[in-house]
Amino acid sequence: MNAPNPILDVWCELQCPDCRSALDDLRALRERYGDRVELRLRHFPLEKHKHSFAGAQAAEEAFAQGKGWPYVEAVLGRVEEFDRKGEPFLVEVAGELGLDAEEFDTALIDGRHILIVDADQAEGKVIGVTGTPTYEIGGELLHGGKSQEGLRERIEEIADRLLAEAGRA
Repeated sequence: MNAPNPILDVWCELQCPDCRSALDDLRALRERYGDRVELRLRHFPLEKHKHSFAGAQAAEEAFAQGKGWPYVEAVLGRVEEFDRKGEPFLVEVAGELGLDAEEFDTALIDGRHILIVDADQAEGKVIGVTGTPTYEIGGELLHGGKSQEGLRERIEEIADRLLAEAGRA
């Protein structure tokens, strides 16, 4: 039986400018590894960003509708607009991407994704996440809130090692 693919958890928050600066690294990692490394968005809404909890729920709805990463990238790419417009912006971006905007609106009202967001945040706190972005791969926590410098290289080192150990390099 094959070992599962390595998982890279990205603890992120859609109202976070530092997460926006991590977008290029995330794109590069997805391009380099494709489906050999599972890239998972994990939610860590920060209290200082008043729309972050709604953003996390909206991201979950985008994943449910099959366009999670494009949605995350679209919202992060316009952090200032999200700051200014709040929740209506989340629905607006969904419509721009051809997602069911009405369903987005309903999801934000009925809270169907709250448990996922709460569970991610709780797990993040337990493993030592204190800010965003933070990465976790192979049991190693890498904090990117202060600087992204060298993080992608470190993630690639760990991913390459894990893939080699699994015989899939």
